[in-house]
Amino acid sequence: MAKVLYITANPKQEQQSFSLSVGRAFLETYKQHHPEDEIVELHVYDTDIPYIDADVFSGWSKLQQGQAFEQLSKDEQQKVARINELCEQFMEADKYVFVTPMWNFSFPPKLKAYIDTLCLAGKTFKYTEEGPVGLLKGKKALHIQARGGIYSEGPAKEIEFGDRYLRAILSFIGITDVETIAVEGMNAFPNEAEAIKQQAIERAKEAAKRF
Repeated sequence: MAKVLYITANPKQEQQSFSLSVGRAFLETYKQHHPEDEIVELHVYDTDIPYIDADVFSGWSKLQQGQAFEQLSKDEQQKVARINELCEQFMEADKYVFVTPMWNFSFPPKLKAYIDTLCLAGKTFKYTEEGPVGLLKGKKALHIQARGGIYSEGPAKEIEFGDRYLRAILSFIGITDVETIAVEGMNAFPNEAEAIKQQAIERAKEAAKRF
């Protein structure tokens, strides 16, 4: 049995979102073909995700200096513990599905805050004499991303930073088996928007069978 972490980063309702609609089609098909797997849904806009701020840095510093967790301030304890909890939840999964829109050439900022909780030295990567090494080997990920324009090819390809960043950070922590389903061109070709979504849904269903 595998554990799947289904991560969405969109404040819209599912029926109003291209990415969430395609993601749900993927998930329902996945459940049909992998009924024995456990699926955990994490919606970052409905989740307590601490920013890495002064409390977090001071809490980490105190722990590194040998202070007990109980000696941290209440805010330091709460934020450091929550970051550890999110990181450990991620580490326990075998497969990951990220569902995001493109906002200003990247993804929503709440997802960046979540990603920051996952990159903890000694947990998801370690430093070595040869440089940092990812520790989450043997896992796989899928990114479903909705883009109003065309960014998979042409001049706009170089300014697509969401999928490229996600792939880079996943590789950094050891996850190199990453697939992307791009739902793109809905704003550029509004008359074709529904067809674009349906085509992406079919691709998502096929991906779910083999994921």
